Amino acid sequence: MGYKTNDDAGVYRLSDDLAIVVTADFITPPVNDPFQFGQIAAANALSDVYAMGGAPKVCLNLVCFPSKLLPMEHLHQIVAGAVSKITEAGAVLAGGHSVEDSEPKFGLSVVGLVHPQRFWANGGARPGDVLVLTKPLGSGVLFNANLKNWVSAPAMQACIAALITLNKGAAEAMQGFEIHAATDITGFGLAGHALEMAKASDATLQIDVAALPIMDQALEMYRKGVTTGTNAFNQQLVAKHTRLEGQYPQWHQQILFDPQTSGGLLVALPAAQSDALVKALKAVPTPAANIIGRVRPFEDPHYLQFR
Repeated sequence: MGYKTNDDAGVYRLSDDLAIVVTADFITPPVNDPFQFGQIAAANALSDVYAMGGAPKVCLNLVCFPSKLLPMEHLHQIVAGAVSKITEAGAVLAGGHSVEDSEPKFGLSVVGLVHPQRFWANGGARPGDVLVLTKPLGSGVLFNANLKNWVSAPAMQACIAALITLNKGAAEAMQGFEIHAATDITGFGLAGHALEMAKASDATLQIDVAALPIMDQALEMYRKGVTTGTNAFNQQLVAKHTRLEGQYPQWHQQILFDPQTSGGLLVALPAAQSDALVKALKAVPTPAANIIGRVRPFEDPHYLQFR
């Protein structure tokens, strides 16, 4: 599995029963706390391996840091936050690389393991499948609104708690199910990553907007006029392939394009197994465990239908 289908990670077969999953991801700080920044960045990078059905094993730090502007203790805390998540994932930190930069950036290169016949891809969703999402949406707008001090402390804490939650529990719960397609929701938002799944599967994804799990106060912020620098791009990216059937105001529609950091897993599986998967996810528990739609035969040119 390479880059041609815009999948979450590459998969390289070593033998008949062993393959490696390889990925890299890094981000700018969404929070001021350096330890939390490290946790979020690590969970975000590790997620790509979980989205392929793999288990992370070895990580390398990817660091950009302004050592002349910020104290080195901040960098130590960023790495400490990352190590806490790497350890929780059952992986190890083996080193990394740093460069001087005017803005902090941090992430990981991650190598995981998976069986070459049992990894997940973003293609493979079948008509009749049900779509399940494991984290709520809205972190992008909440982080921007928080700069204006418009977000309550409990709402911001809940947002950060969801972001630092590894997708490990969700991925492990899914191992006992027939997962036809999987991806994680990150910078392109729900619509962008759902479009990648739909195209790779040559199918139409029909998503129920009312069923989407949404972070507390995220819609309120969009109603107030807050947005992100990425929403317009994400909306334009999917526009010609999308049909919106529900009577949702423009501010409500923006949650579909909200750029996520360390978002949840979106999976397609047989309808007969969906209720059991939701029950298993709630038992983990995961930040969300919502059935959000179905897979239909491709209806040209609409890969996505929002109802």
